[in-house]
Amino acid sequence: MTRDFSQRSQIIVQSEIRNMTLECNRVGGINLAQGVCDTDTPREVIEGAHRAALEGINAYTRYDGLPVLRQAIAKKFRDLNRLEVDPEGEVVCSAGATGAFYCTCLALLDPGDEVLVLEPYYGYHVNTILAVGAVPVFVRLEPPDWSLDVEGIAAVLTPRTKAIVVNTPSNPSGKVFDRDELRVLADLAVDHDLFIISDEIYEYFVYDERRHLSPLSFDEARDRVVVISGYSKTFSITGWRIGYAVCDRRWARMIGYMNDLVYVCAPAPLQVGVAKGIEGLGEDFYRHLCAQYQAKREVLVKGLREGGLLPFVPQGSYYVLADVSAVPGRDSKEKALAILRHCGVASVPGSAFYRSDGRELVRFCFAKRDEVLKEASARLSKLSW
Repeated sequence: MTRDFSQRSQIIVQSEIRNMTLECNRVGGINLAQGVCDTDTPREVIEGAHRAALEGINAYTRYDGLPVLRQAIAKKFRDLNRLEVDPEGEVVCSAGATGAFYCTCLALLDPGDEVLVLEPYYGYHVNTILAVGAVPVFVRLEPPDWSLDVEGIAAVLTPRTKAIVVNTPSNPSGKVFDRDELRVLADLAVDHDLFIISDEIYEYFVYDERRHLSPLSFDEARDRVVVISGYSKTFSITGWRIGYAVCDRRWARMIGYMNDLVYVCAPAPLQVGVAKGIEGLGEDFYRHLCAQYQAKREVLVKGLREGGLLPFVPQGSYYVLADVSAVPGRDSKEKALAILRHCGVASVPGSAFYRSDGRELVRFCFAKRDEVLKEASARLSKLSW
């Protein structure tokens, strides 16, 4: 048979996160590779979805989601971000934040368009850009603070540059971009007629008295910013696949049409469950969530330091990138496997987050139940190379 896979499929690689999960399962280890929350889902969210299903909310929804969810998302933007968003025309609910990101790329990017991606990056962003035929162009940020490289960005801008992808708080670095950095990006976007696609899925996970700020907050750039987010992480419902895009209505309608083409709609009763969670959970829930995860961060950071690894303490999200140059191995994959072999704790090789480097880094996830995280940290603390 002469037929083969599409050319597109040849440039998409299996997530190293899932590869390490398989390796971890093979040895019965503790999986700190995959960002699957082990914390409890709020009762309001589960009961809201349950009641919706019992009440018959089980059919297709409109392409941009149920009114109750779009209105709840608009309320969240008003209360948390101090931004007015129109639920009728500026909110598109999709199949998770990854679905919203994919539909945004389908709607806004042409084959050959260049998209600036900040390294270290989230692999799904790059694979999605490649899948729609666009071209990722990488700008490297350096530890320990991962400061924005303005000169590096300016050096790679070309007439084909169409968008910048921002992830704040960041997976994998935990970087939280401050107002000055985001203003620079907003000014660049205006000056060079670029979109900013801002993945804010970890906006509730921000530590040490920092505050999350969205690029949508800058009036001069608002009509070119697309915010991607969802509640998979916040409500520990990664399998529900409820995410959204928020942007100017000029772009939202086509993003919604792409959502209809690819996913039809997000699961109807689960949309209601998420809406009930947004409506019913007050500031105390999010404050407690943040404190809970900051404490988890400290547990993991302590174990890594005691084990001779150098963690770059994250400002947000629930991941830690660690310098593992002391661990034997020719590259980050061999180093991650060596850690798994020696103490039974799985991480993700740093090469998963870089175009051609990351060999001295691995990523650990601390979104785990306390007893699991403490055991993993104790194992890591006993490493000796």
